[in-house]
Amino acid sequence: MRRLFYRGLLADTIEITGSDAHHLMHVMRAKPGDEMVVVDDAGQTARMAMTAFTAETVTMQLMEHLDANTEPPIDITLAQCLLKGDKMEFVVQKAVELGAARVVPLKSQNCVVRYEAKKAAQRQQRWQKIADEACKQCGRTSLIEVAALMDIEKYIAQLPENACLLFCYENETQQGIKATLREAAARGVHDFVVLIGPEGGFSLAEAEATLRAGGHSVTLGPRILRAETAAVAALTVVQYENGDLGGYT
Repeated sequence: MRRLFYRGLLADTIEITGSDAHHLMHVMRAKPGDEMVVVDDAGQTARMAMTAFTAETVTMQLMEHLDANTEPPIDITLAQCLLKGDKMEFVVQKAVELGAARVVPLKSQNCVVRYEAKKAAQRQQRWQKIADEACKQCGRTSLIEVAALMDIEKYIAQLPENACLLFCYENETQQGIKATLREAAARGVHDFVVLIGPEGGFSLAEAEATLRAGGHSVTLGPRILRAETAAVAALTVVQYENGDLGGYT
């Protein structure tokens, strides 16, 4: 069943406006009696039926509340250095599916792509749209944020102390991500930041700054992974070790 995120709190009757209403009426060709799953700003989920239409609004009636929280028990941020082509879009989409709470695009020294301010804002809007659609498709009960483009060193300098910063570093050969995650679990850590570099990898200065900020340098294994593969692999491992991927027991 199609999913819609409602800006507000669920009630017996709600009105959908703006682009969502336009999509329902003119893209989906919805008619009275059609049903959808609706998620509100508090994460409440319900099955609702469309009952009335105007030129700009769709009225929906509550049919039943659903117990359908799909958010993981941990908080994961993907901090991804800019990638070229459509790789960034791929990473954003998969981050949503794998339970990330937010994606932070980062500028780093070896990034192939460079965006001036206007272009960066346009790309952020594009990535946010992809994230929103992915949330609907995979049944999330919360929309995720794609943050504005940031400089990598400024970002890591302002991270909270309680977050476990997993620095997926191509030059790390000793410390595996699994061991680091299990150490974090033993300390009761629930907030994780996964830092992934660009196609050209991290510069030495960026690596040193990340370590000074308390980052845990980890390897994902003996093979060299593409940046977009590393993002998916790291998020999967974090979720499997501490989240809900693979089951609940």
